[in-house]
Amino acid sequence: MKKILLLALVLCGAVDLSAQQHGSATEQQMIEAGLVCLADVCPDVHVRLALAQRDNYIGRCLYTDLLTAYLHPQAALALKKSQAALKRTNPQLSLLVLDAARPMKVQGLLYASVAGTAKNIYVSDPRSGGDQHNYGLAVDVTLCNAETGEPLDMGTPYAHLDTSSSLAAEDIAEGEQGALSKEAVANRKLLRRVMAIGGYKPLRTQWWHFNFRTRSEAKANFNVLK
Repeated sequence: MKKILLLALVLCGAVDLSAQQHGSATEQQMIEAGLVCLADVCPDVHVRLALAQRDNYIGRCLYTDLLTAYLHPQAALALKKSQAALKRTNPQLSLLVLDAARPMKVQGLLYASVAGTAKNIYVSDPRSGGDQHNYGLAVDVTLCNAETGEPLDMGTPYAHLDTSSSLAAEDIAEGEQGALSKEAVANRKLLRRVMAIGGYKPLRTQWWHFNFRTRSEAKANFNVLK
């Protein structure tokens, strides 16, 4: 099925196989698992993987050989649809992907990094099957300036996981009126709207996290990325 989906993407011009000669071990693992590089499907989406940086929310780099985003072919096409919807109404903006497909081995490192901290409730235990990132069916995403890549104000930084506040929740505008600026509230609403057009559903506790399939659907119908 994965090969059929990938072939369909090639035939419709969504993916150029010649562009998929990605060299790192992690990238080869993702390609062999049937995932596609987002840059090959939707090159105008900005990508800045947080876990490939040292100044991220856990303070260490977990992607040592990965700088670009991979997704399941269906999820990649859905994100392309969301980007197109954003461009129709806000051509000066772009989606900015901060995390996408995440191997289970990285999920384990991430889970260990937040163990014993207030952030541990926001990272799924790999021993319980992880989450949709581990199937290439989820993205952490925000809005940015299409020309510069500068993120828009969303009210809190990406992965602001403070359990004493619900400011990271995607529906903060309803729950804590006035806690965020009008601009941040509008940006969150715009992000939710365009992601919904692509078929993505928000995770209520994190404004940046969107799932293309439910966890039960992922476990039943898709292969986990080891």
